[in-house]
Amino acid sequence: MAERIGSEKLAREDGYLYFLGKDGYVWRTPMKTNKRGRKARIGSEKIQRAKGYLYYLDKAGYVARAKMNRKGR
Repeated sequence: MAERIGSEKLAREDGYLYFLGKDGYVWRTPMKTNKRGRKARIGSEKIQRAKGYLYYLDKAGYVARAKMNRKGR
């Protein structure tokens, strides 16, 4: 089950993929169908990563994390 860890709500736009970068900030990058978009950092909240978790932007616009299932690895 996922848990919400971010306190800043971020607005999503169509044609972009959102992810948590290695620097701890949320980034957006254009999908293949979006020819005009550019990669950019959004938000000002820095998230401290923990090993064994997958980080993503949930439907409500907050950063969430879920435990990765590694099948014994």
